[in-house]
Amino acid sequence: MRVVVVGAGYAGTIAANRLAKKVKAAEITVINPRSEFVERVRLHEQIAGTGAAATPLASILREGVTTRLDTVDKISDGEVALGDGSRLDFDYVFLAVGSTVTPLPGTVPVGIWEGAERARAALAGLPAGRTVTVIGGGLTGIEVAAEVAYGRPDLRVRLVGETIAASLSAGAQKRVHTGLERLNVEIVEDSVAQIASGAGEGGGDDVRLRSGRQFTSDLTLWAIIGGVPDLAARSGLEVDADGRAVVDEYLRSVTDPRIFAVGDCAAVPGARAACATAMPQGAHAADTLARMIEGRKPEPYSMGYTGQGVSLGRRDGLLQTAHRDDRVRRLYFAGRIAAVGKEGICRYAKSGARTATYAWLPGPK
Repeated sequence: MRVVVVGAGYAGTIAANRLAKKVKAAEITVINPRSEFVERVRLHEQIAGTGAAATPLASILREGVTTRLDTVDKISDGEVALGDGSRLDFDYVFLAVGSTVTPLPGTVPVGIWEGAERARAALAGLPAGRTVTVIGGGLTGIEVAAEVAYGRPDLRVRLVGETIAASLSAGAQKRVHTGLERLNVEIVEDSVAQIASGAGEGGGDDVRLRSGRQFTSDLTLWAIIGGVPDLAARSGLEVDADGRAVVDEYLRSVTDPRIFAVGDCAAVPGARAACATAMPQGAHAADTLARMIEGRKPEPYSMGYTGQGVSLGRRDGLLQTAHRDDRVRRLYFAGRIAAVGKEGICRYAKSGARTATYAWLPGPK
């Protein structure tokens, strides 16, 4: 049985490893554009130079799983067309291409590996006293701003977002503000209207906000996730308005049941983009295929959330508790204990991807 896994993020790696563990006869090929497994939850550390986000893929995937460094142009009837012009036949495909970023011109996208590396190099070359602007008030933007401020206290760091930490409870939002202010991060609750690269004072970026405010930024980082790659649509699969592959209750494409879609690129009701979503989906899809091969009836996918975590530098953080349907609770934990907890969550995700051992709560009834 030939299985092709497109993408080696959290969803793709745990799917490949779990299937290799359960179905010894499966010939599994993972297609990925780079030879590293990238922990997207650590990209802010990579940027600031306080940690590393990449691990050789060979040390993550199980023995017997083949890696092919390439891109996929299209998935058609029984074969995958690769970027180098070659084709791979398949019996089943796991589509796990994740999400992508569409930055404003003049900014560096930090939610993807290539952008994070550009940001790291640019940041390392900035002299003291210069200004870094992070655009995006979600958890990605918060973590990038906080980590840069922690790792480079000699720089001025500004975070711009219409609302800061909107996905958290009111009390947690206030605590995030406090944590950022302790790191001397300037918080600007506004949205960006235009960025003119190199047009600002001293050759910096001229950033204009919708309120009319204007300032110069020496390095402008884009921390807003823009969507998903168009591979599913390009392959003729049914997609939702955001381009995510529409799946059935077993995470199979409603267009072609031989194709499982998992992670950010899958249109699963109630799901949000996160490694906490990708890991259960990748594991469940692998379990489903294993059950099908054994002639057993597959079980519907079910997953419940426990909360969200955000780093505020290496010594501070926040853990927001939530109902299983992802509605936030009032309870949250902050400070050093939350930073330790967030670090534990990141390590657990990587370990789960490598060992294919991962547990999650069932969804709300």
